Amino acid sequence: MTDDLDPAPVKRLERAVRKLPRLQREIFLAARLDEMSYVEIAERTGLSVGQVEREIARALVSIARRINRQQRRWWRFR
Repeated sequence: MTDDLDPAPVKRLERAVRKLPRLQREIFLAARLDEMSYVEIAERTGLSVGQVEREIARALVSIARRINRQQRRWWRFR
């Protein structure tokens, strides 16, 4: 990675991940940072693979909404 990255988007991403519900955050970070498979995460958490997939999807939607919301102006909210 280069040292000239803009820290603002990284901070927004970190903030969005921190605001996820605990289990959702743990599942998301296990998949993305620890590179665990959905099967491994399911075994670790006691959830089904389908539930893990849903939590990852919900986390991605939540993160995207939080990042986009911070960039929007108040008059663009609906």
